Amino acid sequence: MVKTLIVASRVKELAKTESRQLNVAADFSDELTKKVEQLIADACKRAVQNGRTTVMPKDL
Repeated sequence: MVKTLIVASRVKELAKTESRQLNVAADFSDELTKKVEQLIADACKRAVQNGRTTVMPKDL
């Protein structure tokens, strides 16, 4: 089981188009969490490579 970093209710709020509310699959948040975890890991690597101990937006 994946640790959830994503708030499913917020994802559902964002799954709106101008004309309708889209459904969100139950396992969508799990996959999104995996992507976010990878983004964070990559950002941490960049911060370290640049000699910093702080992860910044520019690391994304």
